[in-house]
Amino acid sequence: MKSDALWLRAQVITAVRDFFRERGFLEVETPLLIPANAPEEHINPVFSLPSSWQLQTSPEICMKRLLCAGHEKIFQISHCWRSDERGSRHLSEFTMLEWYRANRDYQTLMTDCEELLQYVATVCIPATLCFTHNSARFNPFDTWQRISVQEAFTRFGNCDVWECLSKGCYEEILTSVIEPALADFAAPVILLDYPVELAALARVKPENKCLAERFELYVGGLELANGFSELNNPLEQRRRFAEANIVRCRAGQSVLPLPGPFLDALGSMPESAGIALGIDRLVMLTAGVASIDDVVAFTPEDL
Repeated sequence: MKSDALWLRAQVITAVRDFFRERGFLEVETPLLIPANAPEEHINPVFSLPSSWQLQTSPEICMKRLLCAGHEKIFQISHCWRSDERGSRHLSEFTMLEWYRANRDYQTLMTDCEELLQYVATVCIPATLCFTHNSARFNPFDTWQRISVQEAFTRFGNCDVWECLSKGCYEEILTSVIEPALADFAAPVILLDYPVELAALARVKPENKCLAERFELYVGGLELANGFSELNNPLEQRRRFAEANIVRCRAGQSVLPLPGPFLDALGSMPESAGIALGIDRLVMLTAGVASIDDVVAFTPEDL
């Protein structure tokens, strides 16, 4: 089975590359080993000993610097590392697709997601045109649902998202109630407009300062992608990074260095939007398997 999945994986990655190249995106490669990632509260980088440098948790820092340098449509498929992540949907080393658009916002990325999944389904699973998760099929050609985070918590959890944040039970409600409810939809679902507390690198909505222009893409209740309109205010971004480090410190985690060159360049970044999509999970959905172990050549335990 794994041999078949590896052939399918190669086909999915080829389809992704073809999709972006046909739309005029430049494929880029950025360094995997960097002095600093974007400090985030719940993401721990892998350090390269004896150096203090880190393996990238995402290529976003360098890719955004390319936006600052004038590149308008870029994408990258690269390996990323996050410490202590392991499970049926997680690996500490995994493959990420990221793409960025200058002079666009998160609404454009939502359209990109629809077209990308339809393209991959057409090329890689033409017999059914459906992705599969937990034995259920999900058709990317059906009407996609767009649901705000607050609506999802009210509708499926009978609770208020800000109250859940204040009580510290947001993640518990999200994973135990909201995500299973999203699996009931026959097509992909976009969860959008997150509280600003949950969007450290995203732009605030002009009409509602409590919300950020962030969304996540779900297929069968499985989170596949996270995208947003980019924050391009270096002072605000520096403040948010410092705040994340304060939260990390209170939780007994290490304080992370700030990505200085990124912050120095951020003021020259145009209004932009960017998104990260898990390639391993996309292959899982295409192959219809339940574990990420089934779609990679080697797991950590195999090495």
